[in-house]
Amino acid sequence: MTIMIIQGPHATSRSLSKELLGHLKQLALSAGRTVEVCTCNGLRDFVARIRTARPQTTEFMLLAPGELAGQVQTQPESGLGAALDALAMPYIEVQDDCDNTLEAAEHACRGPLATVVINGDTVASYKIALGIALNRLKVAL
Repeated sequence: MTIMIIQGPHATSRSLSKELLGHLKQLALSAGRTVEVCTCNGLRDFVARIRTARPQTTEFMLLAPGELAGQVQTQPESGLGAALDALAMPYIEVQDDCDNTLEAAEHACRGPLATVVINGDTVASYKIALGIALNRLKVAL
């Protein structure tokens, strides 16, 4: 089963590097899981990716909206709250800047299992979020 990372636009220095992605994939593989990444260029694409997630193939999501939080505030009609509420699997929001969290931007009825924010440290944010996801999936077995 897969842990899906949906990543919005990030500044180059804060994006998911090949090295970090390789490390996350190895951690997941050692726990019997796979990691898949979808990179989105805008809010519409981000919401669409969330809506198309299927529990038959994806058992957990890490949402890294990056710079989309500002768009959510100015575009409440984006449907993000409804998409998050309709998710059939748990999710964790991953950020490296506390000013960009989705919780501050739009309150969905069903929030994330956790929001991981390590200011200025993308690597730590992803590692902690994946660790939480793998731990929860292990407990669910």
